[in-house]
Amino acid sequence: MRPPAACSTWSFPPREQWQEVTPAEARDLLRRVFRRWGLPERIRIDNGHPWGSAGDLPPELALWLVGLGVVPEWNPARSPWLNPKVERANGVTQRWVEIEDCPDHATLSERLAWAQRLQREWYPALAGRTRLETYPELTQILRPYAVEREPTLWHLGRVDAFLAGRSWRRRADRYGTIWLYNRSHCLGRAHAGKDVQVGFDPATRHWVVSEASDGSPLVRFIAHELTRERILSLDVSHRRPPRKKRPQPQDPSTTSAT
Repeated sequence: MRPPAACSTWSFPPREQWQEVTPAEARDLLRRVFRRWGLPERIRIDNGHPWGSAGDLPPELALWLVGLGVVPEWNPARSPWLNPKVERANGVTQRWVEIEDCPDHATLSERLAWAQRLQREWYPALAGRTRLETYPELTQILRPYAVEREPTLWHLGRVDAFLAGRSWRRRADRYGTIWLYNRSHCLGRAHAGKDVQVGFDPATRHWVVSEASDGSPLVRFIAHELTRERILSLDVSHRRPPRKKRPQPQDPSTTSAT
């Protein structure tokens, strides 16, 4: 099976390695999808980069979704049978687009766009009708979205409600320090090596650290990471700037004479 030579498509992913895709690039894709189809109520995602957390604090991309009223649902790790329709669709799509025969990234993107239209608009799904003919209501946009409207659509209170009642386990290091979103919070040397639970108090917007054993409170910290500005700018997790490589001294023996 061969797709048509010309197909309109988005250039995604923008990088060849998925781990190199930045949260901002992933958000750009989601914005384009939301602009076309509207905001969903929920979105099923995995625990990988850039939206996964493997049970830990939700990353900024997930917090951005929550603020829009889109609830992320993380698939359990290494459990593809819990998401059978998507996994099956992925396998069928790979065969249709013949990934191993794509000479470059642009060709792959074009074939994926073609496969998407084939599955929705041309391929018979039920009683000889296509999926689009069978489920025309899926084209109705119930929750319209536009980037320009995002400041009014996005609410910090949704993030607070999402985090409230959840907890995350930490073990203090030898100095009594724990880390939240790659930022250090000192509990004091008296708590060195101690297991603690961290929760979020939406009333005061504080991190609440408690004993893991009996839940007795230890200390509270202002959640500076969870401001509206930081979440919307995807700047929740502290990231150290990459170190610049020092120039290596040149071997005199390899220097060509002039």
